[in-house]
Amino acid sequence: MALALIGAILASSAAYARDTIDNYPIESALKSDEGKLDDGVALYFGDQPHPRVLKSYGTFATNKKTNAFGKSDEAACRHVFLSAVLELQARARKEGGNAVVGIKSNYRNVLRSSETEYTCGAGAVMAGAALTGEVVTLKR
Repeated sequence: MALALIGAILASSAAYARDTIDNYPIESALKSDEGKLDDGVALYFGDQPHPRVLKSYGTFATNKKTNAFGKSDEAACRHVFLSAVLELQARARKEGGNAVVGIKSNYRNVLRSSETEYTCGAGAVMAGAALTGEVVTLKR
């Protein structure tokens, strides 16, 4: 009897769990007050044109999570997206590159290329964003 009650409680709480997947504008996140990125590492999303690649260091992925409690989905997603972008920039510096090109969303391993939007999943407690991008040295 107790096991059945516990099972019912767990099943009902799972039904109330939220995971809203949505797309948000890249530009407004990058221009936000918290969008303090490294100007020394250029970012090119989707198929944005960029200068000629002199050297490729490989494609790298990030998968970031953040506390979403008490925040709007957009605010939590903006924060976690910027965290993922900063991680890509840090990887570019570590590898010796000066840019990350072809940046794509990869939330739940669903690759989505966009020059204007990123994909983020937000729930009542956590928000997450995953990105992939090729670290390169571009001709300046």
